[in-house]
Amino acid sequence: MSGNQFKILIADDNPQGAELLEAYLADTDFLVKTAGDGEQTLKIVSEWNPDLILLDIMMPRMSGFEVCKRLRSNAETKTIPVIMVTALDQLADVERAVDAGTDDFISKPIKQNELLLRINALLKARHSANDLARTLTYLEALQQSGIQSPAR
Repeated sequence: MSGNQFKILIADDNPQGAELLEAYLADTDFLVKTAGDGEQTLKIVSEWNPDLILLDIMMPRMSGFEVCKRLRSNAETKTIPVIMVTALDQLADVERAVDAGTDDFISKPIKQNELLLRINALLKARHSANDLARTLTYLEALQQSGIQSPAR
């Protein structure tokens, strides 16, 4: 996926945690912004429209669970991939993250290679879904205009 500058939002109230994630992404082509709490995360998402969010669960003012639920309930943000990053590692926490709408879940301590593999996999999946949606829209427009789509 080289050549594209994907935007990644790191939402973590712990400055050291955010700095570590930024350091892991430093040698990539990703554009990175950080948010320190849930409300700031939603504000940056609405202004910056990131391609992926690394979301800490335990944050002040609004938990990562609540942020994810709000993202999923908004038509403009519901398809942004979310990886929840947390020190919580109980099965109930993973289930709650899935119920909130997360796409993936990484427990701390985070391994750089694992993080980059998961980010790239989700970005590729989103890119493919966007391509498919554009193709279907194009074919629908052709069909409505009476032009036959290419032979199958």
